[in-house]
Amino acid sequence: MNPSDLLSCNEFRVWQDGTERSAAGLRDDAIRIEAALGAGIPIRAALASSRADHVVASLTACQARGCELLLLRDSMPVEPTTLAQWGVSALIDESLRLTWMDAPPVEVEGFRVLMTTSGTTGAPKVAKHRVERLTGRIRPAKAGSGTARWLLTYHPASFAGLQVLLTAIGLGGDLICMARPTIASLAEAALATRPTHISGTPTFWRGFLLALGERAAEIPLVQATLGGEAVDQSILNRLRARFPYAGLTHIYASTEAGALFAVRDGQAGFPASWLEHEVDGIELRVRHGQLEVRSPRAMDGYVAASVDTPLTQDGWLRTGDSVEIGGNRVIFLGRADSTINVGGAKVLPEEVEAVLLELPAVADVRVYAVKNPITGELVAAEVVLQQGSEPASARAAILAHARSRLAEYKVPRILRYTGQIAASEAGKKNRV
Repeated sequence: MNPSDLLSCNEFRVWQDGTERSAAGLRDDAIRIEAALGAGIPIRAALASSRADHVVASLTACQARGCELLLLRDSMPVEPTTLAQWGVSALIDESLRLTWMDAPPVEVEGFRVLMTTSGTTGAPKVAKHRVERLTGRIRPAKAGSGTARWLLTYHPASFAGLQVLLTAIGLGGDLICMARPTIASLAEAALATRPTHISGTPTFWRGFLLALGERAAEIPLVQATLGGEAVDQSILNRLRARFPYAGLTHIYASTEAGALFAVRDGQAGFPASWLEHEVDGIELRVRHGQLEVRSPRAMDGYVAASVDTPLTQDGWLRTGDSVEIGGNRVIFLGRADSTINVGGAKVLPEEVEAVLLELPAVADVRVYAVKNPITGELVAAEVVLQQGSEPASARAAILAHARSRLAEYKVPRILRYTGQIAASEAGKKNRV
């Protein structure tokens, strides 16, 4: 797509909470925001809205004015002191009203998009991106592919949500979105609007399949995309079984590293041969059990000067993802900063979850730490069972399977059943 004009495609439409917003209507909103920003020096503005149409209009306005735009998630603070620390001069609210902040303006080099990290395991940081890097992996639509209908499952202020939004703009499709959706409301919207493209975290997809049940066959899915968390083989297999004719893609990206690569072979992880040569313009390597990357689509850096950028001395970006090389495959084990410490032994929650999800009776699971006076922490698991599964027999099967596949200290000592796994705004399991 051409990043010089985000709304250059007139075929793009947003269906915001059931109301159609055309490209022309979004341009009108952008013109009003641009006028409110004034004709002075470019500033850093912030948008506090969970509506995708507001994100599009605000991005377009700031692009025209050469301003920076910080996209705030619902959980992000909008107190004047915090915004001042982030160098925000003006705040755009849910009504697209602009409020000027009592803070000295920061120097702005031109249009940039600022996003907060998910904060899944700690305090969020603010990363700065150039729009041409954000759109670097968006490819033109194939001839004769028809109009794509995207269901937005991510918060539009998240990196993944913005990627879906920019893709829909660039390809001229329809974007179906709701402010503050739930998995249940997304399932209802999918059955009502029949999207062709859906992108979500593995946590979203497990809950989505459970909510749809047998009605999943009613959705004319052309492309199913996963990202945001370690993708295990069980969710890939379940999606292939439910949507046998849809493309199945695992996207690897992060707020800091940008959009990196896509895996389309239906297998968890990525080919180990990718460590030996560039893939889609990026370089990959494994150091001390963690993935490091060099990418032309990475962020410019963090906003706060006091926040250390996760760069090695030789210029590689530390992703924080623990990986394991097995044969011809590199497998994601989980986030290094979510490790559970059991008497000095390290346990990655995602590794335990991947094993438990191999059982047909387990629809979803969240593994987390419980404090223990002897070992420091114990492994606990919150389990969602498939419909029709009996808790007592499932418990025995879960523990037996875990002991057959995991070291004893990784086996959950506490099992709890729940109807749904709670997720963050980014669609990820909370690890805090």
